[in-house]
Amino acid sequence: METKETTTMVLNDLVQINNDRIVGYEKALKELKEGDSDLKVLFAGFIAESHTNKLALASEITALGEDVDSGTTNSGKIYRAWMDVKALFSGHDRKTVLENCEFGEDAAQKAYKMALEDDSLPAYIRQLITEQKALLKESHDKVKSLRDMQR
Repeated sequence: METKETTTMVLNDLVQINNDRIVGYEKALKELKEGDSDLKVLFAGFIAESHTNKLALASEITALGEDVDSGTTNSGKIYRAWMDVKALFSGHDRKTVLENCEFGEDAAQKAYKMALEDDSLPAYIRQLITEQKALLKESHDKVKSLRDMQR
């Protein structure tokens, strides 16, 4: 496959993962209770973070003369459905919301790791992906830490 096509495909996959993350955190915000204002602020920040990531990825896709995907991944749709089912059984408590968010953050890390395994990506694209992965890892670690405190 041509490098331009491969690069576009990888970037669009990451756009979709960020779309999943936005929808996942919007769902998580709805699950939170009145006393979870700290998580509401955190999750709103994560949504903004994914919008920023998506914009940077979309700019690179557009610069390549290609179209930006606007959907979400199949795994993301499965993740959100799983979150809905699990919430029905657990009563939307703080720990469950954090566990579900960590699950989603794990999926984002995996997607970025897979993207970086593609050796055909131009160096400047690899740099962008590496920087975004590091930011998302910080978010993952915050969610994991908060979840661990709920035990």
